[in-house]
Amino acid sequence: MPRYADILVVEVVDEVVRGEDPPLGPLSRDVPLRRAAFRSRAAEPVHPLGDVRNVPYGTPFGRALSDLRPRLLELTAESAWLAADPARAAAIRAAGAHSLITAPLTLRGTVLGLMSLYRCGQAEPFGEDDVGLALELAAHTALCIDNARRFTRERTIAATTQRRLLPQNPSPQTALDTAWLHLPADRGASWFDTIVLPGARTALVTGHASGNGISAATTMGQLRTAIHALAALDLEPDELLARLHDTTDRLAEERAALPSADPLHKETLTAGCVYGVYDPLTRICTIARAGHPAPIVVHPDGTTRVCDVPAGPPLGCTQNMPRASASLELAEGSTLAFYTSALLPEAETETETDPGLLRSVLGRSDRSLQSLCDDVVYALGNERPRGDAALLLARTSDIAAGHVATWHLTPDATAAGEARALVRRQLAQWNLDEETAFTAELIVSELATNALRYGAPPLQLRLILERTLTCEMTDAGDSAPHLRHARVVDESGRGLFIVSQLAHHWGTRYSQNGKTIWTEQNCSPD
Repeated sequence: MPRYADILVVEVVDEVVRGEDPPLGPLSRDVPLRRAAFRSRAAEPVHPLGDVRNVPYGTPFGRALSDLRPRLLELTAESAWLAADPARAAAIRAAGAHSLITAPLTLRGTVLGLMSLYRCGQAEPFGEDDVGLALELAAHTALCIDNARRFTRERTIAATTQRRLLPQNPSPQTALDTAWLHLPADRGASWFDTIVLPGARTALVTGHASGNGISAATTMGQLRTAIHALAALDLEPDELLARLHDTTDRLAEERAALPSADPLHKETLTAGCVYGVYDPLTRICTIARAGHPAPIVVHPDGTTRVCDVPAGPPLGCTQNMPRASASLELAEGSTLAFYTSALLPEAETETETDPGLLRSVLGRSDRSLQSLCDDVVYALGNERPRGDAALLLARTSDIAAGHVATWHLTPDATAAGEARALVRRQLAQWNLDEETAFTAELIVSELATNALRYGAPPLQLRLILERTLTCEMTDAGDSAPHLRHARVVDESGRGLFIVSQLAHHWGTRYSQNGKTIWTEQNCSPD
């Protein structure tokens, strides 16, 4: 256009536009086509772009799709087929079109659509020599459309895979409200997570994997799964990121071992991640980051600041430098914002120390978290994120009053009995059923005995009542508890085995002051 034809119309099978495989030819009468392109010197289109409809069967267009052969026609008022498509006939007369070539868009035995060329007014009518050129144009157009279809299909698969790999229904957190924002894009793959940890704590995660398409989505899924596995070990944030770096290195080695013809062989695997653990009992959040922007904290009065968290190298880089973490105390009603660098405007990069746009939006502390996520999108306006972007917001609140009880036990032979009495009295105040109370007494009795025998004073017992009943026994020893399967004649070694059978979950976490063995029981009021 306009040197070869005065009007050009391209219609594509609707399924092809959505990325589906094109149907085999000849095309059935009930397969709809979408008007994908229209160009004319002066004429108005019969149907708007994007319009989806079936091609009238008794027309040259329907015939071309049924036998996959082009049609060269002279357009006159006496043309009988015009009655089968009155709207198109009126447009042809209004444009003064006198010559038509219509050709199917075919590729490897499949039909992708239809191309129609018109000449109008004083232009020379199409001849037989023009049909060959029209077929070449149709073949090239079909190849381009099929390439676009394949890209659309791959993009849809990648987006669907990433969406399925993101958390679908995050569990409610203790003393923490959360909301999230995900803005998908073709570049990279971002994720967010909230992970329930024992002791009423919550792990907050945001990350970004490099690459494009399905490879970035699968890498994101692998890293997210690895974080869940490492979080179950109750590691400190800096240690968790160090181990995640090792995991990323192994994934990069597997990618480098692919055949040289594989596009992923030469693609570098890097990722960024920020990981934090919030404890509502101490209101302390410990955060570490690797190749990721520092989180933003919004105080209850609306003032904001960027958390002073030491920057670490990205995951997968050649230098695995020592990781460091930072701890900050959060007042009730504070909001933490974990975000990927792609969410920052072009003028603000991940090296910026002051993400001004986010701080100005998130400073509206009177807004709900979901409203703040929407406000971030509105503030970006027409400026698209520089890649796949994610935002995780978490607002702190107080744990329910009276739902935590802590005692220091006497480090002698009376510790187990003392623990049972304390638990019995506390669970009666919480109105828990007798079965739960009896099971809890057995658990703390074994934990106290184990701490007395293998640990070191001081001994601390703590109960937390939330969705579950958590029992924690802390001592100053650093010995690792070991689950044994005692023989029939053994007089000891059954403590942790009994605990594992009575509790729904149990585990150990370590700190600078010793270790804590915890258990969780499902509970219900009496």
